Amino acid sequence: MSVILDYTLHLADNALVLGQRNAEWTGHGPILEEDIAMSNITLDLIGQARLLYQYAAQLRGGDTTEDTLAYLRDGSAFRNYTLLELPHHGPLVGYAQGELDFATTIVRNFLYSALMALLWQALQKSSDTTLAAIAEKSAKEARYHLQHSRDWLVKLGDGTDESHQRVQAALDHLFAYTQEFWTESAVERSAIDAGVGVDVSSLRSDWDSIIDSALAEATLHRPAAGGYVTEGKLGIHSEHLGYLLAEMQSLARTLPHATW
Repeated sequence: MSVILDYTLHLADNALVLGQRNAEWTGHGPILEEDIAMSNITLDLIGQARLLYQYAAQLRGGDTTEDTLAYLRDGSAFRNYTLLELPHHGPLVGYAQGELDFATTIVRNFLYSALMALLWQALQKSSDTTLAAIAEKSAKEARYHLQHSRDWLVKLGDGTDESHQRVQAALDHLFAYTQEFWTESAVERSAIDAGVGVDVSSLRSDWDSIIDSALAEATLHRPAAGGYVTEGKLGIHSEHLGYLLAEMQSLARTLPHATW
């Protein structure tokens, strides 16, 4: 039971944290259509997180709810990839009028959704029927997220000199964080052995193909792998998660017994 719970929380935390980051674009999108599109992607991710937290609460039992898992856990209890908690600003240009860099957002969504489109597809074969059902729903959403971010990656990469430079800078900034995808945790290994989880390393070749094809079309170069491998899924996070959770959890922690 603990293995399924821990694995479910890893998936849920990924969706929640990226959903919270993408939600920062609400009302600030570069164009109205994109503001709406990013809001819809956010809602998809929060919806995935809710289904997973509801299942995790059922597994944990007691007075645990989806809200206590999302709003009343400290940062060290979260198991999301470090990539997903990073702020949007990345390598901003000197004349930027805000801290939101669209290229950074698009590159992050592309790198992550390329993984999740594959993972949700594979997780439909999980021996855990609840996770398999959540995966079936989430796979459709992840394919849309991948298409959306890929289209923008190509548009920016093969666009103007400035858009190319900015999306390449975002890619150079974020790509190293994807190494965490391929470092197996004890929770993932136990879930794989139990027939519940997906061996992410088995997805790497397909992920590489998705990445390389898009980068070639976008006239971008793939950064070399290397450097420190982050360990967010082990609970070792950057300083940015604390600020994100402080904003996201403040109301629930102030009024922990409120009903909505």
